[in-house]
Amino acid sequence: MQKIKKGDKVVVTTGKDKGQTGEVLQVMPKEDRAVVRGVNLVKRHQRQTANQEAGIVTKEASIHLSNLSVADPKDGKPTRVGFKVVGEGDKARKVRFAKRSGEQIDA
Repeated sequence: MQKIKKGDKVVVTTGKDKGQTGEVLQVMPKEDRAVVRGVNLVKRHQRQTANQEAGIVTKEASIHLSNLSVADPKDGKPTRVGFKVVGEGDKARKVRFAKRSGEQIDA
């Protein structure tokens, strides 16, 4: 199970975008990177296609997972992620929780 998943609210802990928050759009576990909405914006030249104009486009670049931290569901501050088993027997499942507040991250 991964500590950061698609759809999580994360806080950037280091780098030029330190302190910014955003939603994870994509996680690339093999490269240890993620794409976060509104963070690490870069300008790229775009060639014209049938459905897109040519020109300079601003889009999100990937950021290393070590520079991200999950936002605590209670107060939105960065927190570490822990795992615990909820339920018993066949109904048991592994869930993530915020170490800062003890609040469950997974629904």
